Amino acid sequence: MSLADQMGFNFRPPERRVWKVRDLVAAVRTHIEREYCDAWVEGEISNFRAPESGHLYFTLKDGNAQLRVVMFRSSARLLRFRPADGLQVLVRGRITIYEDRGELQISAEYMEPKGAGSLQLAFEQLKAKLRAEGLFAAERKKPIPSLPTRIGIVTSIQAAALRDILNILARRHHSANVLLYPAQVQGEGASLEVAAGVRYFNRQHSADVIIVARGGGSAEDLAAFNDEGLARTVANSEIPVISAVGHETDFTIIDFVADLRAPTPSAAAELVIRSRQEIENLTASLEERLARATRYRLLVRRQALTELAQHGAFARMTQAIHQREQRLDDLAHRMEASERERLESLRRRFETLSAAIRHYDLRLVLSGTRKELESWTAALAAVMRNVVLQHRVRSERLHTALESLSPLAILDRGYALVFDSQGKLLKDASRVEIGDAVSARLARGQIEASVRKKQA
Repeated sequence: MSLADQMGFNFRPPERRVWKVRDLVAAVRTHIEREYCDAWVEGEISNFRAPESGHLYFTLKDGNAQLRVVMFRSSARLLRFRPADGLQVLVRGRITIYEDRGELQISAEYMEPKGAGSLQLAFEQLKAKLRAEGLFAAERKKPIPSLPTRIGIVTSIQAAALRDILNILARRHHSANVLLYPAQVQGEGASLEVAAGVRYFNRQHSADVIIVARGGGSAEDLAAFNDEGLARTVANSEIPVISAVGHETDFTIIDFVADLRAPTPSAAAELVIRSRQEIENLTASLEERLARATRYRLLVRRQALTELAQHGAFARMTQAIHQREQRLDDLAHRMEASERERLESLRRRFETLSAAIRHYDLRLVLSGTRKELESWTAALAAVMRNVVLQHRVRSERLHTALESLSPLAILDRGYALVFDSQGKLLKDASRVEIGDAVSARLARGQIEASVRKKQA
């Protein structure tokens, strides 16, 4: 008997735990995402790729180290500049692992360039792009009517620029009707609200000319008027648009695409009306009622959207969709590379056949080669169509499956999610006692209750 047995000790080797590859990667990914849910990373862009899905894929380099980055469409469309290889950037996002390849990557939510200011870089890139498309050309500018009877103004109802315009119009044109579309003119969402105002007047045909107005400010304050979507909306307007943004020395993108640029909002009022008349019946009560109704509706919609966005089920569904979208982009990229290799092989074979035809009748050999190439081309096209169709069917099947798993779809059928007083989901009646407070989440709304009776 050994000394350890005589003394009563029992030494056993530690139990071996064997992981499956996917389980281990998923466990590591969960740990990393919890520890690095909001990380800032600086580096140089390389291997930049922007497929038709709208997602962005690239690598951040720093010396000999590199990190893969994916920015999904929902975040990429908010960028104010176009990323490119060699650009030094600062990226903010969540560190995660792409399970299909077991690679560490960052899921970026925000990105800005280093060095030159992001606003100026975005301004110059967008200006060059729109000029190349001809949106600044003088021949596409529409004439401003000299005596408009209906003037549409898109601006903030609290802006001093609005008061200046109204005072001048009141002195110069008594019969013109002023139609106001209240819009935020600074900060996030301002460009969307201004573009919505321009589209509203075009859709309703309720104005002869539109003035987009805002007072002066810093480059950050005027950034909303350098938005590509707003610029294209102004360029596509069937109604003439006057840009009256900032002071005389301030230039924005919509100044170049608008039909007329006014140095200031006051100058816009002088330009749009050339005869001395007065504005009729513009009441302060209507402005205040419209402002209150707009603010109330925005507040209610924002609160409802915030409550839905905080539900954990949507975060899990979004993550699952992003994983499948990234995998689909990866498969499409690999398929394109494979097809390019195959086409290159066919090209080399064709060159070999071309060299061989010198020893044969050219017409017979070329005829046979042409038929063979046509057969290969038809077969390749059929294979490509079949592969694309299979991926499309699978994507639609996955999308349908995800929708069927939505917790809100289950709630719409009459079910409810019950939570205890700590907000934990109840699955077992033994976890609560008589008198405990519980809450229930319905398809629409939430109720509070207490336990009066339970049955295990």
